[in-house]
Amino acid sequence: MVLLLRQRGRMTAEQLANELEVSTRTVLRDIDALSTAGVPVYSDRGRYGGFSLLPGFRTELTGLNHDEALALLTAGSDRGQKVFGLSAPLASAMRKVVDALPEGHRASLEDAAKRFLVEPEIDLLSRRVAAEELADGVMSEVRSAVLTGRRLRFDYVPPGKTPLPRTVDPIGLVTVRGHTYLLATEAGDDRTYRLSRMLSAEALPEPAQRPAHVDLDRIWAERSTRFLSKDHLPVVVRVKSSRRDELLDATRAVRLEESEQGDWIRLDVTFEDLRHAVWAVRQLDTDAEVLVPEALRVALRDRASLLVNRYDSIRSPDVR
Repeated sequence: MVLLLRQRGRMTAEQLANELEVSTRTVLRDIDALSTAGVPVYSDRGRYGGFSLLPGFRTELTGLNHDEALALLTAGSDRGQKVFGLSAPLASAMRKVVDALPEGHRASLEDAAKRFLVEPEIDLLSRRVAAEELADGVMSEVRSAVLTGRRLRFDYVPPGKTPLPRTVDPIGLVTVRGHTYLLATEAGDDRTYRLSRMLSAEALPEPAQRPAHVDLDRIWAERSTRFLSKDHLPVVVRVKSSRRDELLDATRAVRLEESEQGDWIRLDVTFEDLRHAVWAVRQLDTDAEVLVPEALRVALRDRASLLVNRYDSIRSPDVR
């Protein structure tokens, strides 16, 4: 809180609460605690009021805690835009880093940071990016099990099936296309789970059975290769670029993507089976066209014929 007030000047209780992800009651309580401890924080009443520090006040930089250091290391990696639920520790750590900089460097860094925007909420077509929704507590429990090397128990919902309990040995976390996956082993067999399909999760006391060293890039590449070689249905489909993300969200894997003339994209994807493919393509209406396999084209044609026959007896209203 002190670092926020130092760097931003006057802030309201609501602004502090939102930034620190706490309640306004907690903010007010901590303001009182700071004043009692001798920190010169004062309040201004009125429409433009809020809390401020006396000009020139500076405090010792508190050392980074575990989650803050982890967030910085993760965010600094080659593909660190996704920080596995560490956004609040990352913000706290960055405030401490900025506060430790010399005054001149701090001003130039703050200006530079305003000139970069990573993964905005909407794209150029004004489509809002769908955020991954996780059940309460899932990310923190999974992350804890991965980092402390403990076994993990969770309830998992496979596509189109009922929830199943799982107990696994976690290896690592991977984020791809906005989705977070747990790499693990179950009874010695390799397993990959999407966190958004976990209803609950609990890190167990017993240690996980896993190697001491890990190469997630290699493991992910191997599992991706095995996944694509499984008996899934390969499909080549043309889709309007505006509906591309909808199709990708429904597929199991993407093998190839190429641009075509106009506003179309050709995708080589895989689905669970024929029924899964029919369902996914039908959601896109006339904005998608299956090229192969022929069995899927026939299934879509037959489904369209059934709908035409069902509604063929309906006459169009007379136009006067």
